[in-house]
Amino acid sequence: MPRHNADIAAIFEEIANLLEIQDANPFRIRAYRNAARILNDHSRDVGTMLRKGEDLTCLSGIGKDLAAKIEEIVSSGHCSLLDRLHKKMPATIGDLLKIPGIGPKRVKALYHDLAVQTVEQLYRAARDGRIRELPGFGEKTELNILQSLEAHANQTQRFKLITAVQYAEALEQSLATVSGVSRVTIAGSYRRMRETVGDLDILVAAETSRPVIQHFIEYGEVNRILSAGATRASVVLECGMQVDLRVVKAESFGAALHYFTGSKSHNIAVRRIAQQKGLKINEYGVYRSDKQIAGQDEESVYAAVGLAYIPPELRENRGEVTLAQVGRLPQLVEQSDLRGDLHAHTNATDGHNSLREMALAAKSFGFEYLAITEHSRRLTVAHGLDPLQLSRQCAEIDKLNAEMDEITLLKGIEVDILEDGSLDLPDNVLAKLDLVVGAVHSKFDLSRARQTKRILRALEHPHFTMLAHPTGRLIQRRAPYDVDMARIIREARNRGCFLELNAHPERLDLLDTYCQMAREEGVLVSINSDAHSNHDFANLRFGIGQARRGWLEKDDVLNTRSLKALRQLLKQTM
Repeated sequence: MPRHNADIAAIFEEIANLLEIQDANPFRIRAYRNAARILNDHSRDVGTMLRKGEDLTCLSGIGKDLAAKIEEIVSSGHCSLLDRLHKKMPATIGDLLKIPGIGPKRVKALYHDLAVQTVEQLYRAARDGRIRELPGFGEKTELNILQSLEAHANQTQRFKLITAVQYAEALEQSLATVSGVSRVTIAGSYRRMRETVGDLDILVAAETSRPVIQHFIEYGEVNRILSAGATRASVVLECGMQVDLRVVKAESFGAALHYFTGSKSHNIAVRRIAQQKGLKINEYGVYRSDKQIAGQDEESVYAAVGLAYIPPELRENRGEVTLAQVGRLPQLVEQSDLRGDLHAHTNATDGHNSLREMALAAKSFGFEYLAITEHSRRLTVAHGLDPLQLSRQCAEIDKLNAEMDEITLLKGIEVDILEDGSLDLPDNVLAKLDLVVGAVHSKFDLSRARQTKRILRALEHPHFTMLAHPTGRLIQRRAPYDVDMARIIREARNRGCFLELNAHPERLDLLDTYCQMAREEGVLVSINSDAHSNHDFANLRFGIGQARRGWLEKDDVLNTRSLKALRQLLKQTM
């Protein structure tokens, strides 16, 4: 039975896909897609809201009909509309939509024109050269489909971090209620803040393991029990996620946490150092001969082998162990270091809240400033602003700034970088803004040389401030476009521009390795929410996790500066 926002969002996304394949009303399709996005982004659990008697229509974009369907799903575990749609379509159509690059529009054409209903039929159609004959496909698309099918066949199921959070936190809270439990921590790639999670590793400290194991296998979302022993158990949740539980004594909790957090290569590197010192390290502790000398907490584990404590996000064996030996690990950025957000939208374009509402939300989040960066006119699907509309918004910002205390709104734009590298708005308009955030929203399939040239030309623009979501990827939906990021980062350094780390959990863009590269080149990174509602600032936690994986310190991040210091840096790029 669906219990989390992600479950309900998945149902709405499936409804939108099936409606699109059936050529339904576009506005109806868009309503379900928007609802899915709102639910995925919303920080509060809507099931809890319903149990408290709250009206879901208070959520922007959720009307009475959608609110009623959410209530139906939460109470019954089903959506009657989805059931009706399934009866009209082959059951295997949904499998086609899981192939990267095969959206509902293409599935519609493949289904109606080639009678493709299964993944096997799709493969045969591509192999036989029949797909290229369809309008809007072509030989290149057919080849991409074949490559996607091959990649999909070899891919194990992984969940986006924001989805994993919903299941992990609920499980964590549930296990913490068991009598005798002193600590519960989610380990593995989840704790290392990887952008996707294959399964969950839960570690519990308790004197008696049996009540914990029993509570775990009887958890309401368990679909299948894989194993249940004296101190460990594995289950598969209804959402398809595997969860592995390990119960240990308090004196071994730190050693077990280190062991099950990983990564495997990091643990091997630490174990080798322990062996060189005549020590043995495992999930129960650090031992000299048969005597445990450390293990109650992770700090003691690292100290026992002569290492400074290494934060989980760094544990990928990328040089962190060597630096820990000499006490030169970076002091990683914290969410409390952020002084503002430099990428946000309002209902003037595709956001859901007013200018004032976004300002108040940023203020309550503890921010000193917020940049309003609507889309520019080229992005018609987002109702982008033309020069006159932007000018009107700037006047509204000036008026609001005169009224409000403790928060300052900055005037900006998320301007489209066109195919030739020019910007979507004229210089005389951009010159009046506090910052210009450039973004690629089209032509993702340009060659590496052309895509790189396009972005390099944009960076040369006299009013360019920051490159938004620099690789254009959408996790599990769209691969990064092919671009020479090393050249982009070096040119940003030469021009004094900045790079965004987009904290939206669908993006998490910059990649962690590019964050490291930017740090080494001295290019400041701005950790931005790309907020489209007043709840989206909560997503900054994911951006902070990505920044920490990328070794970023406070001084490496642009929006840890005060407003005064930020304005000085922005002036240098305008």
